[in-house]
Amino acid sequence: MLSLVIQAGGQSSRMGQEKALLSFSGRPLIERVLERVKYLADETLITTNTPAGFRYLEIPLIPDIIPERGALGGLYTALCAARGDLVAIVACDLPFANAAILAACRDLLLITPADAAIPRTEYGLEPLHAVYRRATCLPAVKAAIDTNQWRMIAWHKNAQIHEVPEDILHPLDPRGLAFMNVNTPEEFQRAESLA
Repeated sequence: MLSLVIQAGGQSSRMGQEKALLSFSGRPLIERVLERVKYLADETLITTNTPAGFRYLEIPLIPDIIPERGALGGLYTALCAARGDLVAIVACDLPFANAAILAACRDLLLITPADAAIPRTEYGLEPLHAVYRRATCLPAVKAAIDTNQWRMIAWHKNAQIHEVPEDILHPLDPRGLAFMNVNTPEEFQRAESLA
């Protein structure tokens, strides 16, 4: 079973307002993200600490279990809340979220003993567009939080991470847009013009 968790727990401080609910090509950005990847999953959840704006989606809304722990805390919440053996994590600010890449990550976990399949681009790892094995990642992420670590990769030394290389990613995302996130009004406008 694959669970999909859309991470909408960020502060949106650089945007100045809740970016997941901003109109992107005529509808809230989070609807676009969901439409692009939801069909892969047996279960869909949204992690958010501001649930009011998302209730209309009629998808379970999960607040952070450990507040104020940033993206790592959001990952922990997602892994705790999901029921699937595999959990696809996607940030709410990825207008070009790519189901084919998530499917490739899922398939890698089905045929290898890896704990997570995380794309690696020239900019580094993309942990908010990746797939995790819940049973093994959850204790490693919790251990990192318990030792007051904050970085998204803090737990990787205690897990087997399959880094998905660009030669696999490029045919699935030839325009190179899957990991383009929108944190500022300018980035949002540029992404909308590319859509």
